[in-house]
Amino acid sequence: MAGLRGRPAPWQIWIGCGALMIAVYYMFPLGGIQRGFLYPALSASCTLMVVAGIRRNHPVRPSVWYCVAAGLGMWSTGDFVFAYLYYVRGDEAFPSYADAFYLAAIPVLATGVFILIKGRVSGRDRAGLQDALVISTGLALLTWTFMMRPIAEDHSIGMLARLVSLGAPAGDLLLISMLLRLLSSPGGRSASYRFLIGGFAFTLGTDVLYSVVNTVAVYEGGAMDAGWMASYVMFGAAALHPSMRSLSEVAPDRAERFQKQRISLLATTSLLAPAMLVYDGLTDPAHVDWKAISAGSVVLFLLVVARMSGLVAQVRDQAVQLDALAHNDGLTGVPNRRSWDIELHRETTKARRSGAEVCVALLDLDHFKRFNDTHGHQAGDRLLKEASAAWRSLLRPGDVLARYGGEEFGVILVGASPQEAARILDRLRAVTPQGQTFSAGLVRWNGVEAADEVVGRADEALYHAKHNGRNRVHLADPIRTTRDTKILA
Repeated sequence: MAGLRGRPAPWQIWIGCGALMIAVYYMFPLGGIQRGFLYPALSASCTLMVVAGIRRNHPVRPSVWYCVAAGLGMWSTGDFVFAYLYYVRGDEAFPSYADAFYLAAIPVLATGVFILIKGRVSGRDRAGLQDALVISTGLALLTWTFMMRPIAEDHSIGMLARLVSLGAPAGDLLLISMLLRLLSSPGGRSASYRFLIGGFAFTLGTDVLYSVVNTVAVYEGGAMDAGWMASYVMFGAAALHPSMRSLSEVAPDRAERFQKQRISLLATTSLLAPAMLVYDGLTDPAHVDWKAISAGSVVLFLLVVARMSGLVAQVRDQAVQLDALAHNDGLTGVPNRRSWDIELHRETTKARRSGAEVCVALLDLDHFKRFNDTHGHQAGDRLLKEASAAWRSLLRPGDVLARYGGEEFGVILVGASPQEAARILDRLRAVTPQGQTFSAGLVRWNGVEAADEVVGRADEALYHAKHNGRNRVHLADPIRTTRDTKILA
């Protein structure tokens, strides 16, 4: 996005200047002092741009960016120290003072990313954490096998040199783990977010490539410098872009989407431990690194089990939620028409065996359409919710209130005589909110008729209640059955 009146924005100017510095860098001869000091000049400029971005954009959590600035400042100091020792004094000793600054920057940057992650996640986000740990464990096993173990077993160099050499891949692994956690966390993917991810990706990707190259040759400067320099440009652009203000805002909770790509990645990572065992067995069967592989296998197994356990719990919770949605009315929360049919069949079946009385009523709010037209549909929805809540509070345990459809509700009253059921319905009419009323048709189940038949009689009784002036309960005449005749005889 360009600035006002077509002028380029500060982050765009910085990218242009950074690209120019990289181009000028490669115009100078390899190994020359010009390259030696232009590189730290770019890293120092990047640090200043991050501070300028904090002052200009006022982010939600400035501590994130101050950690980034401090880490980049340590890298820049290390660059200047290295340039001075190598190009001015001709000191090629390893390790040097520059390495102390390079290594010290890593925990500072990791702290900044950690604060960023905590700020973007509203809940615990256990699934994202577990996924990041699974992938990080697999990468740790790869890093140890191909980068760190050869260094640890190389006794041709001193202990301090070995520790510093081990610190570089260990620090990269820490940053990769934090980056994976950031990628797996919810939150917006703004331009500042993408620049920040790009900065870490260029740095860590170039570090890995540098380690691979150094296993077969000695890197003395060249094309890979562009990767590290590009990371500085990315970090500066991330801080200068206006979207950095909201980068640390809490992300809303979202339903987890377990995509095929994520499943494939986790499955591949889980297979790294046996793959390393096969690799060691084929290349050097006499020196299989069983300790590291065993530890990696155990950690991966436990993480995958924890992840699967979480998924099972999630599926179970979703099943409960779906069942509630399938059987409850979304507006009022009372059972819906489907649940009404199931409950009516269940109660009549039980009463057929026990001989208990069952009364069925249909309630219909009077003049509901006129209420909707006068007060609006939102007020109508509020009336339905308030009415169902008020009615349900007066029903007995075991009674069923369900939304039959629209403004019509059904009530099943078990173990109540028709007269007692009518008194209960009159109490419900008295608490109908907002001065509204309802009409009701009430019938006594005769012990043999089907559920749809008793509902049909209740509907006829409701029609009589409305025809006779509304705001009343109409008790239908009982239907004489063979069982009733035998009882009377």
